[in-house]
Amino acid sequence: MRKLLAVLLAAGTLFSVSAQSTETAVIENVNNGGVASLRGITELDTTRKADELKRVIKDRSPIDRDYVYQPPLVPHQTRHYEVSLNANKCLSCHSWKYAGEMGATKISVTHYQSREGEVLSDVSPRRYFCLQCHVTQADASPLIENDFKRVDSLR
Repeated sequence: MRKLLAVLLAAGTLFSVSAQSTETAVIENVNNGGVASLRGITELDTTRKADELKRVIKDRSPIDRDYVYQPPLVPHQTRHYEVSLNANKCLSCHSWKYAGEMGATKISVTHYQSREGEVLSDVSPRRYFCLQCHVTQADASPLIENDFKRVDSLR
């Protein structure tokens, strides 16, 4: 059995083995189509317990961008914000109408343009669901190490 494990590891079939797992469990994992990922080895037919929620950064000043055309990051909590066909909580602070009195950043003029570049009187439907592009920041370490460097012009 140890020889089989060594062959599987050498072939790259398994990426990591938990010190707590047994050889039998590792072999079953491979035989059942287990996948080695950033979340660890998980059986495809097993639902694993969800990770703990990360601590979201509370209100802070705007976060610098790392590359040109990066959507601004959200420097505050957005949990329980309704962004649906009926309402958009983001616009209650960031629309041009309310941004000044709320002390919030105005949404970009590009959000008031149609796909063809026509200027609209309200936010374009294709830009209405803010949280598709603008993400809330959490106090979390990177999943993998990287050597990403900001664009020179933004340093």
